[in-house]
Amino acid sequence: MMMLAMTGFITSCNINSEKSIEKPNIIFIMVDDLGYGHLGCYGQQKIYTPNIDHLASEGMKFTQFYSGASVCAPSRSTLMTGMHSGHTSVRSNSGGTPLLAEDITIAEVLKQPGYVTGIFGKWGLGDAGTEGVPNRQGFDDFFGYLHQVHAHYYYPYFLWENDQKFLLPGNEGNKREQYTQDVITERAMDFIRSQKDKSFFLYLPYTVPHTELLVPDDSFNEYKGEFPEPAPFVSKGKHVADQPYPRTAFAAMITRMDRDIGRIMGLLEELELDDNTIVFFTSDNGGQNGGGVDLEFFNGNGPLRGRKGQLYEGGIRVPMIAWWPGKIEPEMVSDYIWTHWDVLPTLAELAGAEISHEVDGISAAHVLLGEEKTGMQAEERKFHYWEGGRAENLRQAVRMGNWKAVRLEPGAALELYKLDDDIGEQNDLAAEYPQIVKTIEDYLESARKEPRKYKPEPPTWGYPAEETGYVR
Repeated sequence: MMMLAMTGFITSCNINSEKSIEKPNIIFIMVDDLGYGHLGCYGQQKIYTPNIDHLASEGMKFTQFYSGASVCAPSRSTLMTGMHSGHTSVRSNSGGTPLLAEDITIAEVLKQPGYVTGIFGKWGLGDAGTEGVPNRQGFDDFFGYLHQVHAHYYYPYFLWENDQKFLLPGNEGNKREQYTQDVITERAMDFIRSQKDKSFFLYLPYTVPHTELLVPDDSFNEYKGEFPEPAPFVSKGKHVADQPYPRTAFAAMITRMDRDIGRIMGLLEELELDDNTIVFFTSDNGGQNGGGVDLEFFNGNGPLRGRKGQLYEGGIRVPMIAWWPGKIEPEMVSDYIWTHWDVLPTLAELAGAEISHEVDGISAAHVLLGEEKTGMQAEERKFHYWEGGRAENLRQAVRMGNWKAVRLEPGAALELYKLDDDIGEQNDLAAEYPQIVKTIEDYLESARKEPRKYKPEPPTWGYPAEETGYVR
């Protein structure tokens, strides 16, 4: 595979901006199931990600950033609400559970100082007709997937445009002509063009590289023959497509996503918005090892133990890059500990918005800008909390400084790890440090509230599969 010399973002134009906008534009890119080690700037050796690597070299890379949960929907809920997974309103990952009408999202907070808000990609926090849809949660424009299971397909016959179905001709009856990653990127770029004279918040939750492992031929061919393929992936259900070359397809999907991010960065330069736009890049949870994905072959979670669905570091520690020319110093690497639920207060502070409701998050704006702590930054947090599963099999994790505790089921003893010495969580020190264990156990007594009971209605996107053209 040919590697290109990095002199800027691929497909970009070098245009210097002289425009000055009081409030920065904000682009928040969150991809799906990308592990801590899947990017070149985090040590990846097999997958080509020049644009994201360039973003990191021109901005700040975080080595201790965490998703809000180890799976999709709860993680997205923590991001949107600023509440950790023991408090946020969407805890289930079964699909279809909506945000509540009373939830206050990032989009609603940013509309207060006048931002135009748009989301393009995978929502996963409320199906059509519920209070959880983006247009009822502060977003002016929405294009993409509502139900997270709908987002498992890269060639569906429709997406949603606000509250209307948007048909994708050429995808009906299992045909594959319109790849949704491409369609969503184009719509996001149209949003940037249309809002270039206003302050905007663009939330771009890409589905890539979540399975199914499908990618157009031009990207697939970039990796053709690069990797040994021990066995084809054969789907045992209707959720994902078969893939004879799963390693090739997976790598190609990530590189295509990287290309699209380069296109977006190039557009910012073309429109002279780059100096007034802060861009974030992260993942919704750690890398997975299913659906044909070979986590071990790509060392997708780097030195971390575990994977998506688990509360060891590999399930929740994810990449985070922040870029803002002239405001964030280039080539910065930070070990500051922060999370998805810190994003809401961080963006609020950067945008000059006030938060009048209770959140678990704390602003990280001072870290990004190299400033002293003020306002929403002044509070110190002793504990970070994660949970997953239902009440009968609830899993919990707590980080307290360099200490990390994991409880695998209700009533089980805490495992205890010292992450500064043991990033791979191999040495359980609970027996040696009973007082640390006791401190964390005391915190766990009040760390969470019971979630609401909610049974989602059947999906409105055409389930079962036979009715949709999704049969593979």
